[in-house]
Amino acid sequence: MALVPWSGHARRYREIADILARHGLGHVLTVAGLSRWLPGPRRGQEGQGAPAGAPVHVRRALEELGPTFMKLGQILSTRPDLVPEPYQAELAKLQDAAPPVPAEAIHAVVREELGMDADTAFAAFDDAPLASASIGQVHEARLADGTRVVVKVRKPGAVERIREDLEILRNVTATATRAWPVLANYDVEGLVEEFSKTLTTELDYLEEARSAERFATNFAGDERFRFPKVYWDTTTSRILTLEFMEGLKINDVAALDAAGLDRRALADHSAAALAQMIFEDGFFHADPHPGNMFVEPGGRIAIIDFGMVGEISDQLRHDLGRLLIALARKDPRRLARVLEAMSRSGAVEDRKRLAADVAVFISLYDGVDLADVNLARLAQKLLAVIRHHHLVMPAEAAVVIKMLVMAEGLGRVLDPQFRLSRVLEPHVRRLLLEQYSPAAITRSLKAAGLTAMDLAGDLPDLIDSASRVLDAGGFEVHLRAAELEPIVARAERIGNKVLAAVIAAAFIRGVGEVVTNDTRWRGWRAPLLRTGIGAAGGLGAYLAASALRRRRS
Repeated sequence: MALVPWSGHARRYREIADILARHGLGHVLTVAGLSRWLPGPRRGQEGQGAPAGAPVHVRRALEELGPTFMKLGQILSTRPDLVPEPYQAELAKLQDAAPPVPAEAIHAVVREELGMDADTAFAAFDDAPLASASIGQVHEARLADGTRVVVKVRKPGAVERIREDLEILRNVTATATRAWPVLANYDVEGLVEEFSKTLTTELDYLEEARSAERFATNFAGDERFRFPKVYWDTTTSRILTLEFMEGLKINDVAALDAAGLDRRALADHSAAALAQMIFEDGFFHADPHPGNMFVEPGGRIAIIDFGMVGEISDQLRHDLGRLLIALARKDPRRLARVLEAMSRSGAVEDRKRLAADVAVFISLYDGVDLADVNLARLAQKLLAVIRHHHLVMPAEAAVVIKMLVMAEGLGRVLDPQFRLSRVLEPHVRRLLLEQYSPAAITRSLKAAGLTAMDLAGDLPDLIDSASRVLDAGGFEVHLRAAELEPIVARAERIGNKVLAAVIAAAFIRGVGEVVTNDTRWRGWRAPLLRTGIGAAGGLGAYLAASALRRRRS
């Protein structure tokens, strides 16, 4: 990670140090190496402990620091694996609102990007903004055919300030990690790099336009949802033109009741959309708060604002499935293994303690049907275990957990009897079936076969390396013939088992390749797979019986 000299942004460093000091966040100044930027008389008087009401002070400081830091706070509010609940709740209040820039500045951007005035590009363009955020400003307009659209324009100078702040964040993060090594357990520098990529993507409105179209494609034909159409003729990296959408806010219970809309159905539909994004499409809206969802007169849910989205890899989807399956089965050992496997912070310091804490967590809902569990409360308890053991979940996994909690909260506002677990249950069941399907077993067997064959191939080199080390060290072994015989017999038995394992691995790999890659054998897939598993089982039985005979003798 390339760092920029501190002197390159002296004015901004002084501004940041002053804001943090005024909010009593002296401990942050010290750890981040920012105390030097305070004026002489104030240096050393900034305090070291967190102030009373620290979460509120942190939020207010981020608001004063501007768009980059507000975005950082918003993203941290979606990381319950890293941020304690009081800070999550306070950071979630961050509203990305800012004073509007003059209409002349917006018109100048339109001319630069589209090569024509706004009055030429659109049949009508309202100079009064509908909304103004730190990065962009939204105006209503009309196309030549009378279609109402919203035009989102990136404010002049927004990119330059954000790039400066990102460089500063990299510097202070590196300094803080050296001063407080515990931060390395959370890969804070990696988190800043992830944040930098996310924010840079959000600055490009072409990415947001592509995301809007991708959601529309994923939900094509589902009349429960609607996504805005993109008008590409007037869309660039700095301008985004979308279909105008309006309706009732999805959490405005009084308005929904007055309109005669079915709140129970809306709760189920909003959760179903989220479940499809996560478990079927692998592409999700990462900011699904009520302000981004409207209910149209017929009850259809309109979803907007695609600046923050996430993708779930096949591996992460598999891991999330394993996590949900372990929860559904109330299996503490399995859940502990899944959490450790998913963590980016390396090996757990105390596996026994983790297993014990997970067992206590499982006991909290033992004897209760998972479909009746309050998922938000369950998630908070699990996240407390994750934070206690310094586990760092992949960013997408943490955001998904936060989204599920938000979805259950919205569902209960709409319907007090709502249980997100009931909506997720069929998805968990399908994931369980997928993980034990013939195709999944074949993939696992192929992977195991490749690993075993690689090990067998490397064995001569490993033995040769070991012998060279022993020769170099002058290692000598003196044995009498009577002592050698049992060692030779044991080596022979081990050799037979290694040979059997290699043959099994080769057989499994061969069967796997045939049933997955050779179309002529597709009709024989199940019989061949059963034969392969049977052969592997037979060899496994042989090895087990051999071990048992040896133990008896």
